[in-house]
Amino acid sequence: MPEQRVIRNYVDRPNSYTIGSYLSSGGYSALRKALGMAPGEVTDAVKKSGLRGRGGAGFPAGIKWNFIPPDSKKPVYLCCNADESEPGSFKDREILEKDPHQMIEGIIIACYAIRSHKAYIYIRGEMPYGAKRIQQAIEEAYEHGYLGKNILLSGFDLDMKLYIGAGAYICGEETGLLESIEGKKGEPRPKPPFPAQVGLFGCPTIVNNVETLACVPHIINNGADWFASIGTPRNTGTKIFGLSGHVNKPGLYELPLGINLLELIEEYGGGVPGGRKIKAVSPGGSSSAVFSADELDIAMDFDTVAAAGSMLGTAGVTVMDETVSMIKVAQNLAHFYRDESCGQCVQCREGTWWLEKILREVDEGKGSIEHLDIILDACSQMRGTTICALADGCAMPIDSIVRKFRDEFEEHIKRGYS
Repeated sequence: MPEQRVIRNYVDRPNSYTIGSYLSSGGYSALRKALGMAPGEVTDAVKKSGLRGRGGAGFPAGIKWNFIPPDSKKPVYLCCNADESEPGSFKDREILEKDPHQMIEGIIIACYAIRSHKAYIYIRGEMPYGAKRIQQAIEEAYEHGYLGKNILLSGFDLDMKLYIGAGAYICGEETGLLESIEGKKGEPRPKPPFPAQVGLFGCPTIVNNVETLACVPHIINNGADWFASIGTPRNTGTKIFGLSGHVNKPGLYELPLGINLLELIEEYGGGVPGGRKIKAVSPGGSSSAVFSADELDIAMDFDTVAAAGSMLGTAGVTVMDETVSMIKVAQNLAHFYRDESCGQCVQCREGTWWLEKILREVDEGKGSIEHLDIILDACSQMRGTTICALADGCAMPIDSIVRKFRDEFEEHIKRGYS
């Protein structure tokens, strides 16, 4: 079965990143339509569509927009989170590099809906090519009257600015991102207050993911009912799945939410090379609890994956075959999160450090069976106890690896060598 492309429909066209190519495929027609609607009608359409955030949490986008105080005397901001730093996730990069105007049109429509006149696109520092494409697209949008004063003679004004981060994973967290734009250390803020009340520069702010915003023009053009007809009743629309690891055809696949994980791996990914068996799968980026080989017959949507003890997250699906050492996987994860912790919270700062230390000792043949229970206890102490979810993102996959592959750990410890 072919992909059901909505967002990725034009990424393979020549010069797809230019405004000329975008306009020739109907680009900015949704903006014209939206500007003929009341802002509240635009928000209602997004709510009715059932669009859930594509950045990881899966929170309904239209409901999030409604959190903006209607009588705010302060400026309202919208920030597009293009800080794609989750290991295993590479879906946003394609939009940024090959179809940035789709995202920009979504941003403009969202700003109109929430009555914002200033938008920021925050891009990861390691994406210079994507930053170049976005800056070019912003300039083209200004030249054609889609940004600036009195957009399309509607009376609506909007300015947009690209902000390039410095490479910190933690700035993918929405309040860490806001701190970075303000010129501060990228440290997440305690919540409440939430950004919709006190966000950028102390003003009401909405932070949306690249893929989320790219969905908006299609909802306006085709209707909320059309979008809601794709996927499942509570998980509507398509999702871009980033398939990597031990598969014959790694890459991006846009499919309805609810696609079966085994079908994604076998039919679209072409299965595992060399006829080897699947050992584990990370279904939603590095922060998601892993599934073992007997847990893969599952619908890939936010609710079903969460009910199974993991999360859909960014839908960065990493397949690991039987040759993989799950001990090294856990150690690599601990190393990454230790490096990327901002250090604010003791549970995260110390927990990631101790997890990496203990897992390294286990890998080097210096561990004991007791170490495994210490790892699980540390994971338990880290989860749900910090300002942001980085500690959870470290604890969840490591906890699942130790529990589901404990025999491998114990056998390795008994052998006493790496």
